[in-house]
Amino acid sequence: MTLVPSGPGTRQLADTLLPHLYRACNGHLGDVNWFRTDWQRGGAATGRAVWKTESGEERKVMVKFPIRARELLWMRRLQQPGDTQPPVVPHLYASGSSLESYDLAWIVIEWLPYGPLGKRWHKDHVRRTVDAATRLHKAADLFPVESEMARREDWKQLLESSLESISRNHIDQEEHWITLLQKLKSALPSMVETWRSRETDHWIHGDLHLANALSRVGAEQGEVTLIDLAEIRPGHWVEDAVFLERRLWARPERLEDARPVATMAESRRRLGLPTESKYEDLAAIRRALMAATAPAFMKSEGHPRYLKACRDQLEIAVDRFPND
Repeated sequence: MTLVPSGPGTRQLADTLLPHLYRACNGHLGDVNWFRTDWQRGGAATGRAVWKTESGEERKVMVKFPIRARELLWMRRLQQPGDTQPPVVPHLYASGSSLESYDLAWIVIEWLPYGPLGKRWHKDHVRRTVDAATRLHKAADLFPVESEMARREDWKQLLESSLESISRNHIDQEEHWITLLQKLKSALPSMVETWRSRETDHWIHGDLHLANALSRVGAEQGEVTLIDLAEIRPGHWVEDAVFLERRLWARPERLEDARPVATMAESRRRLGLPTESKYEDLAAIRRALMAATAPAFMKSEGHPRYLKACRDQLEIAVDRFPND
């Protein structure tokens, strides 16, 4: 993969704390070489190193800190000790919630040689990533779910923010955007009511896309391993499926071989997980809500090609959800 220099602030922190990390790893961790990938978004320091096991074997690893407490929690939970199959997340060699007197979580995980899948397209990427998400859902189901912590967005306010952003930024097809959103507004209460009534009694990845999908086996075949667990939360599996799908809306030809929602439903059935009879209705609502509110997040979702794809989704939504 392509490596670019780490940011100066992160690198300075990493260099300061590195001696503490070596001590915490009890001599197993070799020299760390810091890097920053060209797809990396967060502020964590990441480094490559070699881990020497108790038997003297050497393993390539990645060091990452600081990380959020939630990522540390789930990296530990999903290790599946004693299972003959490798975990759906990277193997964890060492971890901690602090380094000396610093309140800072860290992990040392296996180095995954293939990916992320988002760097080069292959028709099986969606299916493989969906299968990995389903395995994560099943593994996470072993832990109690706090359904009341499910995300509850203020969709009315987000829609108003979209309308304001469209007028302020004069995005392409501004008047058409406003017309579509005004039509959707009258259907919004019933859509939101249906969405909020969804089952939220299982854990979801929360940030499922191809940049968080790697593999131990190969770039174009084999099981996928998921990274970046900081967004795991209670929710409905459709949220993960539509999140993955919407990252591909601007490249619709990539959805022809495997549509994430239908593919995830099939994957869940194979693993004995529930799908509900009206999951497609939930998926349609989620698509409409995500498309309608994209202009409210111009910094991350304002690419013209993506906004056009969102507008296309809204065209479908206003026909499916007529005005109340």
